[in-house]
Amino acid sequence: MRTFGLIGYPLTHSFSQEYFTQKFEELGITDAEYLNFPIPGIDQLPAIMAAHPGLCGFNITIPYKKQILEFLHSATDAVKEMGACNCVHMVNGQLRGYNTDVTGFRQSLEPFLQSHHTRALVLGSGGASAAVTYALEEMGIGYTVVSRTPDISQFSYAQINEHVMMEHTLLINTSPVGQYPDIRAFPEIPYHFITGRHHLFDLIYNPEETAFLQKGKAQGATVQNGYEMLVLQAEESWRIWNSA
Repeated sequence: MRTFGLIGYPLTHSFSQEYFTQKFEELGITDAEYLNFPIPGIDQLPAIMAAHPGLCGFNITIPYKKQILEFLHSATDAVKEMGACNCVHMVNGQLRGYNTDVTGFRQSLEPFLQSHHTRALVLGSGGASAAVTYALEEMGIGYTVVSRTPDISQFSYAQINEHVMMEHTLLINTSPVGQYPDIRAFPEIPYHFITGRHHLFDLIYNPEETAFLQKGKAQGATVQNGYEMLVLQAEESWRIWNSA
């Protein structure tokens, strides 16, 4: 039995296991399974690998997209540059890291882009943020990262004013704020400055419409959640796991 799975903590919000299980059933794949591995510390990864000798690959989600790097034997140039990995392919005990979030994000955002979407506010500075900013650079879109603990190149949430909101017409939430079960939470930005020129992208897909998206929609903005991104990155992971 080939085993695949998801590493993260907690995993109550994840649809990945359901997605891949359904995919295997629809394709008549009987020699593969996709499991959730909710581990409270990344140091437990070796035990997961030892307990599942058929493990061929796995995805990584919050909060381990950066911490997984120390376990990799090799990685793509993109992973090395952004310092985040969400997909591992295991071959002969060797772990090679990829980032399929980049592909998923870029392909899901592109249909919504308008000519005035030239700069983005990226809310959050974790592993998902690294993939998003990498993709934005590929697309030629400028960005500013917003963090609760900003470094010299980032904004704090308190620095977001009307001018910042008008300059950044793409608002992208890469943080877990608003994710199930805390669905009433939302990033602390001045939503009253959002207009119909803004587009809000929340990487969260559970709930389907977060409070962040609801507030943007109420101001006339276009909105999208992270479900299509999930599907696209999952399919890219599957392609990687089945490559030579």
